[in-house]
Amino acid sequence: MEGGLHMPGLSRPLYQMKADFFKTLGHPVRIRVLELLSERQYAVSQMLDEIGVEPANLSQQLSILRRAGLVVARREGLSVTYELTSPQVAELLAAARVILTEVVAGQAEALDQSA
Repeated sequence: MEGGLHMPGLSRPLYQMKADFFKTLGHPVRIRVLELLSERQYAVSQMLDEIGVEPANLSQQLSILRRAGLVVARREGLSVTYELTSPQVAELLAAARVILTEVVAGQAEALDQSA
């Protein structure tokens, strides 16, 4: 690229970028954080109470979500508050819930038919 500027991701196919995106979502703590943030902003201390993991683990998962551009942090005094960068993240989680509900219902139906 001109001037030696290289923007990561632009030379990769969209399907690879999507795969990387879904890998970022591939951790239960990250999913739980995103679900909480789908409801409202949360301070780290509030998330710790809701999620029940060690502070270092939560910090690591929040860092991954920040680097991926899914959440932003805002310092308020001694507290750090997180929020989603886009309402589409909440919509994606809601869509996943619908899909999983249908899949589980289909599996239950298949089990009923085979019994």
